[in-house]
This record gives sequence, structure tokens and C-alpha cells, in this order.
Amino acid sequence: MWEDPIVEETRKLREEYLAEFDHDLDALVRDLKEKERQGGRKVVSLPPGKSDRSAPNAA
Repeated sequence: MWEDPIVEETRKLREEYLAEFDHDLDALVRDLKEKERQGGRKVVSLPPGKSDRSAPNAA
């Protein structure tokens, strides 16, 4: 079976990053949120709502 080297590299990096937190997803999410906060970009949260599937270009 053919293997995509980019996919393999991405999986390897994901595993290494998760291993830094002993595979604790809560710790990983805290780290990502901290990096997001330090990034200085404005983060916008939208209220939950229905998608408009009737829009002409809706997928």
C-alpha cells in the first residue's frame, strides 16, 4: 500500500506533541489555548445556531 510521506510526518509530529503531555488531552488543550492567548490574535466565538442549508452556495 502506498504511504503519503506528508501524512506520515504529520502523524509522527502529532504523536510526539501528545507524548509531551503523557497523552493527556486536557493538558494538550490547555497548552493550545495558552499558545492561542500568547499569539495576540483576536479570537471570536459565535453563538450556536442553525446553518442555512437553503443558501445558494451551501454545501
